[in-house]
Amino acid sequence: MLISVINLTAGHIKDDELQTVIRAINRQISEDFEPYWHFGARLRLEGHGGSTKTKQSFADLRGDAILYLLKEPNVDDALGYHEANNNGIPYGFVFTGLSKELGESWTATFSHEALELLADPLANLLVQGPHPTEKRQVFHWFEMCDAVQSETYEIDGVTVSNFVLPLYFTEGSEPGARNDFLGRGHKRKTLKSFNVNPGGYIGFFDPKTGKHENFSIEADETAAKRKAIKGRLASGRGNQRKRSMKTPRR
Repeated sequence: MLISVINLTAGHIKDDELQTVIRAINRQISEDFEPYWHFGARLRLEGHGGSTKTKQSFADLRGDAILYLLKEPNVDDALGYHEANNNGIPYGFVFTGLSKELGESWTATFSHEALELLADPLANLLVQGPHPTEKRQVFHWFEMCDAVQSETYEIDGVTVSNFVLPLYFTEGSEPGARNDFLGRGHKRKTLKSFNVNPGGYIGFFDPKTGKHENFSIEADETAAKRKAIKGRLASGRGNQRKRSMKTPRR
């Protein structure tokens, strides 16, 4: 899979800085992610479309999916740009301003979005699993980083996101099993299948309510802040899922 990266930050993030980040995330995909998941991708920086979000030039080549880097968290504006130029191609947005508001590194957000775009390009894959608080089954989003999104590590000095492993999407437990790449313990416990670490949250489709829902640890202020800000700005892949349930634009 080839993911085209388009820099629309109008110079806020320089292309040479972005190339360094792309190189680190390509290493993360090939050396950390792909050995566990057995599918991968390459990110490639394309033309940057100039200083405003207008129609693309011929330099803005397209891959199998597109990851846009922008400064301001204006989802409607960004989505309009995508639909005007690349409608029908899987996409993701990274807003450096949103990362700053959340107190997070934009490179970790970029890593997060790249891994999730790679795993579920159309944001429509679901995995049957237990409801977080009730004894019944729901359909969990096939997202790589949400459950552990407060956890990061470095590659070549670039901060990247932790991610879950295949066993995360299986019920029950296995001795010595790893459910996420870093395997960090919290209160002497590591991440359980279909569960969440501090600062993260998970999404799922609940057939009982017919809606997409979110779950995080009770009284987790970091996760609550993240959900509130993303909800206010209609940002995040969960909103792509909700849009897909609505009548398509005409």
